[in-house]
Amino acid sequence: MTKPKSTGTVFHVGGGDARQTLAGFLRAKLDGASWSRVQKLVRSRHVMIHGNICTDVARRLQDGEVVKILPEAAAAPPRADDVKIVHVDDAVVVVEKPAGLTTTRHAEERDWPARRRQVQPTLDELLPSVVQRFIDGRSRRAPTPRGGPPRGGQERTGPRRLPPVRAVHRIDRETSGLLVFARTVPAERILAEQFRAHTTQRRYLAICVGRVEAGTIISNLVRDRGDGRRGSADGEEGKRSVTHVVPVEHFGNDYTLVECRLETGRTHQIRIHMAESGHPVCGERVYSAPRGSELVDRSQAARVALHAADLGFVHPVTGEELRFSSPLPTDIVLLIKRLRGLGAGRRGVRRPPARLQEAPQPDSPHGDGTPPEHRSAGAPPELAPPLPADDSPDVGDDDHLDDD
Repeated sequence: MTKPKSTGTVFHVGGGDARQTLAGFLRAKLDGASWSRVQKLVRSRHVMIHGNICTDVARRLQDGEVVKILPEAAAAPPRADDVKIVHVDDAVVVVEKPAGLTTTRHAEERDWPARRRQVQPTLDELLPSVVQRFIDGRSRRAPTPRGGPPRGGQERTGPRRLPPVRAVHRIDRETSGLLVFARTVPAERILAEQFRAHTTQRRYLAICVGRVEAGTIISNLVRDRGDGRRGSADGEEGKRSVTHVVPVEHFGNDYTLVECRLETGRTHQIRIHMAESGHPVCGERVYSAPRGSELVDRSQAARVALHAADLGFVHPVTGEELRFSSPLPTDIVLLIKRLRGLGAGRRGVRRPPARLQEAPQPDSPHGDGTPPEHRSAGAPPELAPPLPADDSPDVGDDDHLDDD
């Protein structure tokens, strides 16, 4: 029987293997492996398909996919407790999504049975109960009026039906940071139009390979550049995509912390543009630098080092301009500290302020203890002053749901 190597064993799915189940494919590749052995390997989070952990032994494989067996089990996916409520009212909820959690289900997954969904829940599926617990907790902490009911109101009996949240944009599974969901149909319609018109304000921070300089990247992005992956077209085909990049800190000539603002919002736009410019995001496993590039990602980033740091939009009911900021998560902060040590001789164009630190972990569900009503317009960025305002700063790592 073939044993996984210390760095993992990789298998490429060919045309003859397409439409096989993952369990059947692995049993054929791992000589002598029993069905129970293969099922245990998959369900214990030892198998990746195209960089994503797969725990579904019945998943049908596609031609060109890459299956990797890990020597050690991958970390468990984020739980509901890992989702932080930043702001909630009757119309919207703003959250900090942890890396490793999918925003919403893809079309082919929407008919999955409930039991299968529970194995790998999405953010929009977890969020209703998270919001309800947050609201209940806020009610219990509120002072009780004289002669009023006990804290938490009247005791409820029987199961409660939690109203769903409505996704109006998304960020990749490995990307962390801010997202807004609508809580009503009218709010969904109004927010969706803001994302479609690129009038929201969002800022991304990424760690990229090499020494990145300020500039603007313009190309037409297509769904298939010829190898089954998204990328830039040579001609007029595709959707015009514009990315503005500003370096925040250089770690020698090996890595750069960059700030990205986009005039358009295309799927994976940040990741594609940075890779095609010769500076892929650290931890990137899908989009690589052009052939001939001598840059190598030795950062050992455990995931795509990309974070949605700022989010701004107009409230769909009140018309108030809201602005929220999210500190870098612990894993990216630790990566930055390590890269600073490796690039001791760097000459950065500008250093981030001393406030660069891992996300605070107080008891407050807001992350920094600030009430949501005090986190609106004018909230300061975490790392650097914002770029000059533009009227269409939509991000590329997350699309409006209708634009995917």
